[in-house]
Amino acid sequence: MNVKKVNYKDANAPSEFTRSLKHTGFSVLTDHPIDKDLIDTVYKEWAEFFNSESKSKYLFNKHDQDGYFPFQTENAKGQALKDLKEFYHIYLWGKYPKEISSATRILFNQLLDLTSTLLSWVQDETPKKITSKFSMPLDRMIQDSKTNLLRVIHYPPLDGNEQKGEIRGAAHEDINLITVLVSGTQPGLQVQGTDGSWHDVSCDPGCLAINTGDMLQEASGGYYPSTTHQVINPSGVISNVSRYSMPLFLHPRDAIQLSDEYTARQYLDERLTEIGLKE
Repeated sequence: MNVKKVNYKDANAPSEFTRSLKHTGFSVLTDHPIDKDLIDTVYKEWAEFFNSESKSKYLFNKHDQDGYFPFQTENAKGQALKDLKEFYHIYLWGKYPKEISSATRILFNQLLDLTSTLLSWVQDETPKKITSKFSMPLDRMIQDSKTNLLRVIHYPPLDGNEQKGEIRGAAHEDINLITVLVSGTQPGLQVQGTDGSWHDVSCDPGCLAINTGDMLQEASGGYYPSTTHQVINPSGVISNVSRYSMPLFLHPRDAIQLSDEYTARQYLDERLTEIGLKE
């Protein structure tokens, strides 16, 4: 499987990007407008936050889904074992740690602006027989959405006492339309090919990895696959090093009709219940 690296500034970027999503479910974006120094600042601040006791002041609740989720809160759909991670959910309306500067909010908004462009690329490059299934253009679906979510993830160092089968991020598909993943601080992201084999997603510092989610698969009638991916446990020296990553999950507004069967809200609630984050 060849996950395409696409230069954001190239004239053929929209078609190359969309083609990669169609055939692999992933694309890696280079030379994009997101400030790398801003990304570095955000990672540094959250590393300090996760290493502090302050995080416990911002515990999530299952209704609002914003705030801090302690280590091994979440399991992937269909998986019994919890992932080896802790994370923080940031919504633009949600609780925001006073220990964190405005840099994360700035990054959130920069990523939102970028994703509007990316979704317009997908809309324009998708065959009309598929876009006719959409209840409205993709970039309009996310406008003013209250469920667009930036998740800051910390995968702590491994201590050798992990249960058999426990990994940092078990195989799963994302719930949303598309995910924009700021490159992690360590390798580990893999995507599954159609033959069941696993392939590393090469995402150099400063790059963005974009993947399709279940909602886009649902809305497109399966034209865009929601590709299975995972974060594997490292070996060697880096097993003693934390890994951080930041996916932005793009969600339609709650009332948007994804298909005859689901609105965006119905789909989201069903999936959050399946992974143990909602009752």
